[in-house]
Amino acid sequence: MAGLRGVRPEDVAIPEDALSERFLAATGPGGQNVNKVATACQLRCDVFRLGLNPDAYQRLKVIAGSKMTAGGELLITARRYRTQEANREDARRRLAELIAEAHIVQAKRRPTKPSRAAKAKRVDQKKGRSAVKQGRGKVNWE
Repeated sequence: MAGLRGVRPEDVAIPEDALSERFLAATGPGGQNVNKVATACQLRCDVFRLGLNPDAYQRLKVIAGSKMTAGGELLITARRYRTQEANREDARRRLAELIAEAHIVQAKRRPTKPSRAAKAKRVDQKKGRSAVKQGRGKVNWE
């Protein structure tokens, strides 16, 4: 994307001490396996241990929305796959994507002025529209 600077999700380093995992009973298809095995992964990440700069932290708060707790923890639940390991990897991948997105700095917009040709075109269109409106009204047959 033009005008954006950031990091790729695969380049994001997340320290293990910032993470805690919990495995829950999942919902959806899977038969008896769903009832027996805790396959859904709930990943908690302490964002203060990530070493983000203040701007990236603020962007992460906005991007994460309701996934961010009041205590500064990012909560991601993965239950897309039937295996615990696949859900664990999915949660970590989604966390890395969020952090990478928080590092993207939008380029500042530089306001520009309309060109002389654009101004002339606008005036011509206004004159044409005015002529159409002038042609409306009662017709005097005399």
